[in-house]
Amino acid sequence: MTVDSVEEDHTPDADITFTKADLRNVVPHNNDPIVISLVTTGRKVHRVLVDQGSSADVMFWLTFNKLQLPLDYLRPYLGCLYGFAGDQVEVRGYIEMRTTFTDGTVARTEKIKYLMVNAPSAYNILLGRPTLSRLGAVLSMRHMKLKLPSMEGVVITIKSNQKEARRCYEKSLKQQRSVCHVTSTPPPGVDERRSEVAVLGRDRRSPERGTPHT
Repeated sequence: MTVDSVEEDHTPDADITFTKADLRNVVPHNNDPIVISLVTTGRKVHRVLVDQGSSADVMFWLTFNKLQLPLDYLRPYLGCLYGFAGDQVEVRGYIEMRTTFTDGTVARTEKIKYLMVNAPSAYNILLGRPTLSRLGAVLSMRHMKLKLPSMEGVVITIKSNQKEARRCYEKSLKQQRSVCHVTSTPPPGVDERRSEVAVLGRDRRSPERGTPHT
């Protein structure tokens, strides 16, 4: 079973551009990740990593518990996830949740299928290519922003929280391993037939148990 499905594209057309104005209040950086907040189940969840290297959208088990979601919301997932060193990561299923992206003025809500991963991470959610593609979202590392069209064709601009991103990274350095992103290619030496997606962990990034906020 896979969690990906082909859906008809209803994303409205909108011209998405980044200007000098988008650089205001951006702290100079070398390569800060884009970390945003979103709303799901009526609660605001911080520490959401926007990761173009991920071929799946991931929610971590601690986040699921803190959102106090019923276990019967989970659906079976038969694929295998693997760590960077080839260690298997537990997947407890997947869940489909209405998720809202907003800049405080304009909002857009979509159903997202999250793989539920029982592994430590500095982030609560990894937002990968499936959702970014469906949203028609565009991110700019230089401008530290994610932009996407609303259903009315108005551009939603979501700023990355650089302070939160750096805090996650600094705390992660105290740990030994973490789950960084998801890829459809398993690590070298792992039988590709046993894996539908693979979770990559890197020693230089390590986990902090994320906590969603209201």
